[in-house]
Amino acid sequence: MIPPGATGTGRMAGHPETPPAVSVCLEVMKTRPQFLATAKGARQAMPGLVVQSRDRGDDDPVVHVGFTCSKKVGNAVARNRAKRRLRAAAQAVMPHEARPGWDYVLIGRAGATAELPFDQLTENLIRALAKIHGVRK
Repeated sequence: MIPPGATGTGRMAGHPETPPAVSVCLEVMKTRPQFLATAKGARQAMPGLVVQSRDRGDDDPVVHVGFTCSKKVGNAVARNRAKRRLRAAAQAVMPHEARPGWDYVLIGRAGATAELPFDQLTENLIRALAKIHGVRK
């Protein structure tokens, strides 16, 4: 399924369809302590989402990704739609931009995450990760 507003080519601006230079294994965060630990790390707000991150400092190459939306985003249907879009954006961007050994939490924003065109949402995520990692893009 292609998210609304996405192009059907499978390509993103600036990302050829080659595998990432570093193989990144993504795992979904499920426990509250993981989310709380990540909340103490770096934070980058963008128009479509907020990204919290932290370097775990271990040798584990796994990247943990969590998704959340507050009730400000809307009712359960609106929150779930926003989280589905965040998951799709993470699936498209994280293999190229995430760093092994890091945790990330993507937070949906009211009136933005569900309404932004998908390519703008992915660009927001790319720019947020670049700022967190100190990379100029």
